Amino acid sequence: MKVIIDLIEDIRESIANAESFELRAGLLKSDPEDSNRLVYAGEAPLNAYNVDGESRTLRFEIDGSDKRITVGELIPALLILDMDAMMYEIRLNINAQYRNMEIVGFGKNEEQEAYLLFVSV
Repeated sequence: MKVIIDLIEDIRESIANAESFELRAGLLKSDPEDSNRLVYAGEAPLNAYNVDGESRTLRFEIDGSDKRITVGELIPALLILDMDAMMYEIRLNINAQYRNMEIVGFGKNEEQEAYLLFVSV
């Protein structure tokens, strides 16, 4: 389980809060030859996010729009949250079938200026 403070710290450590980096979802799938391994299966840009105090989550959405979330947009909005909100879990809605997906890790692609939130299916 990843929480908001984990995301903030990893962005700071891995890309030094580079504002131009775009947030993307990275999909990991079980390796058909070895079920203990995960293999990279692609990525998609994140289009929206919402901090939900009722469910205690930061929820990202992939809605197919042209909107792209950047680190420069996200981090200032997260840094103003109170300490309780920093422990909200991070979740991702990919589509109607894959909703409320748990974020299992973070990554970066410096060539494409992309910061990745990994989910596993």
